[in-house]
Amino acid sequence: MAIDPNFIEVNEITDYWTFLRSIDWMDPWLIGLIVLHVLTTTTTLLTRNNTNFQIFLFLILLSAVYFSESINEYAAMNWHSFSKQQYFDSNGLFISTVFSIPILLNCMLLIGAWLYNSTQMMAKLKIAQLKDKARKERLQQQQSQDDQDHMKQQ
Repeated sequence: MAIDPNFIEVNEITDYWTFLRSIDWMDPWLIGLIVLHVLTTTTTLLTRNNTNFQIFLFLILLSAVYFSESINEYAAMNWHSFSKQQYFDSNGLFISTVFSIPILLNCMLLIGAWLYNSTQMMAKLKIAQLKDKARKERLQQQQSQDDQDHMKQQ
C-alpha cells in the first residue's frame, strides 16, 4: 500500500488547527457524516414546535455521544473498509471533533429551544392570570355596584 504524500505523522501535529488541516475532508464517509449533521440540524430547527419528537431526537443524539467511544474503537479496527486514512486515535480527538461536538451542539440547540418555549409559555400563563384577576375584580366591582344600586332602590 502506497503512503499518501499528504499523510501527516501523529508527532507532526502540534495544535488543533494542524490536526484539522490534516483531515481529508473529501473522504466520502466524512462527506456523508457532514451531510448527516446538516440534516440533523435541519430536523432540529424544523421540529422546534414538536416537543415529543425533539425529546426522542435528543435521547437518540445523546445515546450516539454515549456510544462514541465504542464507535471509535470499532472504527479504529475497521478503518480500511471505509476510510482512506486511520483517523481514530485512542484519545478520541477525531471522533470528538467530527462526531460528538456537532451532536452536542444540536443538543444545546434543542435545550435552547426548550428554554425559549418555556419562557414564552410562562409569559402567556402570567398574562392569562393577570387577565383573569382583572376580570374577577371587574365582576366584583360590578357586583358591589349592583348591590349598592339595589339597596338604594329599597
